[in-house]
Amino acid sequence: MTSVATRNDPAAIDKRLTLGVAPRHGRPLSRLSRFIDACWYGRSVRAQLLLTVILIELVAALIAGGVTIIKARTSTRIEIDASMNLAEVLVRETINLMPQDTPGDRFLASLPLQQRFARHVRITVRDAAGDAVTTRPMQASEDINVHGRAPAPAWFASLISPPIARRELPVVVKGQRLGSVLIAGEPADEIAEVWENLTALATVAMLVNLVMIGILYLLFGRVLGPLTALGAGLLDLERRSFGVRLPRPKARELAAITDRFNALAGALEATRAENAALYQRLITAQDDERRNTARELHDEVGPSLFGLKANAGSLTTAAAALPDAPARAAVEERARDILAIVEHLQAVNRSLLTRLRPMALGHVPLTDVLADMIRERARQSPQIAFPFAPGGLRPSYGDAIDLTIYRCVQESLTNAVRHAQADNIRVTLDETGADPSTARVELAIEDDGRGIDPQTPAGFGLRGMQERVRALGGECALEAAAGGGTRVRVVIPLPSKPEG
Repeated sequence: MTSVATRNDPAAIDKRLTLGVAPRHGRPLSRLSRFIDACWYGRSVRAQLLLTVILIELVAALIAGGVTIIKARTSTRIEIDASMNLAEVLVRETINLMPQDTPGDRFLASLPLQQRFARHVRITVRDAAGDAVTTRPMQASEDINVHGRAPAPAWFASLISPPIARRELPVVVKGQRLGSVLIAGEPADEIAEVWENLTALATVAMLVNLVMIGILYLLFGRVLGPLTALGAGLLDLERRSFGVRLPRPKARELAAITDRFNALAGALEATRAENAALYQRLITAQDDERRNTARELHDEVGPSLFGLKANAGSLTTAAAALPDAPARAAVEERARDILAIVEHLQAVNRSLLTRLRPMALGHVPLTDVLADMIRERARQSPQIAFPFAPGGLRPSYGDAIDLTIYRCVQESLTNAVRHAQADNIRVTLDETGADPSTARVELAIEDDGRGIDPQTPAGFGLRGMQERVRALGGECALEAAAGGGTRVRVVIPLPSKPEG
């Protein structure tokens, strides 16, 4: 007996699905069901509606064809019976009206000529021995010759044709049996006429249905057009394009859906604007705090360290005047230690200043600041080449954009050196867009290393870059580079008037 835990286990359910068994009912999924699902649910709504209409028309055509065949079979039997009765009356009248003194052979030979206008029957005259004297040509053949009517297909004739009826009338003259007249039904002409009418009707119906399907195709496309636009709008929302708005259709149901979509897009756009403003304020506050800290380090700690270094140097000079050699050596040693410590603290201070905020940023062109940083990275990692390709850039794009570009390059180079195992790390920076409304700065940092796993979660550095760029209304993406490696792509739109 299967336990509740086993029945609810996702792994067990996946296993049953793999084996083709439904998890709830234990019924196998047939290939026909899977084929129908693939053919039906994989289609668009317009295709499903058109397929439904076509299936209904096919069923209606089969029903109409069945009713037509039944009616045609009945009418053919009635027509053949009427023709048989008429032919029998005519044959009897002909036998009775022919002169009794006519020789027997001429009497029998002239009978079919007298019945040449009978339709749907074959008249055969036999002598007393049962041999055929002559046979009246089938009226169906005469109709083909006269009217140009082609015979119906054999399968259709087998469906319509009633059982062949035969009647034999004896020919007796002066009490002597000269032979007999055999009347047999010939429904070929009637069946050909039914086939001709049916094909004409089917052709007209097919043309009408094709026109109707074309009209329905256009109509369904017009009716379902708002749904297609809704799908495209949802795709835009998925791509974070929240400014999309859909035109309001006339259908009330679709208009309500469109109104809700536009309201949702507006709410998402407002939320993104609020988040962007919040990000901007947070980053501005963070940058202001870093700027103040860097200023304190530069204005307070830097001069203090310089003073310590100067005092340590003066100690060395003062120690040289001491008469006691051991004391002089001890003081000089302590002075050198102090100088080494001060130089180390100065190096740490410079590194902190660079990480907090480059002091040259805003005073030196952005290209020169980036070039200095890249040269420093090349000095620290001589086994890696750092080509830098700046385009036509302005000296500055404002404090926010300049600092964001600097941080993106700084973080990307750090990640590439640590994790990529690359031989080349290329930095490309350019300004694009001739129109001020479309002007933007495009930054790319590309390496030829081992690449990055798409499933790897983004670290704090990458998330910080993305938040900075999004706060400026731009995009920051991490993607696979052509030929292997990793590529960081940053696009920042430029304001109409640059800051600063």
